[in-house]
Amino acid sequence: MTQAQVGRALGVDLGSKRIGIAVSDPSGTIASPLTMVSRSGSQRRDHAAIASLAAEEQVTTIVVGLPLNMNGTVGPAAKAAIKEAEALATVVPMPVVTFDERRTTVTADRALMEGGIGAQARRKLVDKVAAAVMLQHWLDSGAPQ
Repeated sequence: MTQAQVGRALGVDLGSKRIGIAVSDPSGTIASPLTMVSRSGSQRRDHAAIASLAAEEQVTTIVVGLPLNMNGTVGPAAKAAIKEAEALATVVPMPVVTFDERRTTVTADRALMEGGIGAQARRKLVDKVAAAVMLQHWLDSGAPQ
């Protein structure tokens, strides 16, 4: 699938307390923060919420952030993300892919700080902005499957 054929994509930044969600435009060019899903304590409910957003936004691909170690290796957090992405793929009708999300939260937090957003407000925004940063990187890299 080339970038021109991507369609809308949903970016998912899995966190232990919150899941940041971003979406691309229909052409698959620009990623924007969408929302944040609070972890419910049930992965099934969390995945149902993501599936609902994916349907509502009419996305063709879900991109889950892969928290690789800084040296590019797969550690416990990345293994957990892969496992969760595989579980999510069983409840949505579109492909679920993983993509390197190293430093996205740092980049998002820095951008919000530079925008004059206070610490309390940043905590509420950083997850969906990090999802948008990761999704934009995926789009810019040619949307690899």
